Amino acid sequence: MNKFHDLQSPDNSGTTTNTLPVTGFLRLTQIVGNPKTKPPTPAIIPVCKSSWWDGVNKGIYPQPVKIGARTTAWKVEDIMRLVSKLGEQS
Repeated sequence: MNKFHDLQSPDNSGTTTNTLPVTGFLRLTQIVGNPKTKPPTPAIIPVCKSSWWDGVNKGIYPQPVKIGARTTAWKVEDIMRLVSKLGEQS
């Protein structure tokens, strides 16, 4: 059983695919990416942090879950639904 879901189809160019666990949580930098990490974290939803939070407040993006006193995350399932919804709109 595959525990990961491919966001991109693999191609023959030797590039890696972005994979997410089927269940669990994602932090904001895992969703919007972080070019400063080594290697850079690719964005699942390519918006800046302030645009993401604005979308959360407007109900465009999923609501976060507090998993600790200073830790906010989003359910992988919610992000995958958002990716599918955005894909249907394009």
